[in-house]
Amino acid sequence: MANFSYDIVSEYDKAEMNNVFALVQKDIANRFDFKNTPADIDWLSDKAGFKITGAGEWQLESITDIIRKKLTSRNQSSKSLDLTKPMVTSNLKTTQEIPFKAGLTQDNAKMMTKILREKVPKVKALIQGDEVRVTSGSKDDLQAAMRILEAEDFEFQIAFTNFR
Repeated sequence: MANFSYDIVSEYDKAEMNNVFALVQKDIANRFDFKNTPADIDWLSDKAGFKITGAGEWQLESITDIIRKKLTSRNQSSKSLDLTKPMVTSNLKTTQEIPFKAGLTQDNAKMMTKILREKVPKVKALIQGDEVRVTSGSKDDLQAAMRILEAEDFEFQIAFTNFR
């Protein structure tokens, strides 16, 4: 009997983040309420996130809202943004770093395997570093497990890769 499997990961699409960056830059340049203000978006080192700059907290919230809208229009989840970093105000400018979340923590992986054990006992979930491998003898059971995990509202983005 054949064993089927896939991996559950938490990662973002770098090409789509490039596209979102370009779209947000264009939006900031075209918006009337951002004219003659320090409103801007830049990359963090190694393109690991965005650094947004504005005249105040309200402008940063507007830019963050634009980022979320552009992510949604590109079929990306805004759960890949880490909005926990504080806003820093200096020299009449407010900046905020928004790094991208990637990789499953052990706690998140344990939570997913627990849900799979309870709701789909026919699949076997193994934690392998920052991913979870799900195996089963039936493709239908694997698809049921995918539907269950997609229905859950996690604080992080999940993606299914490496189908075998």
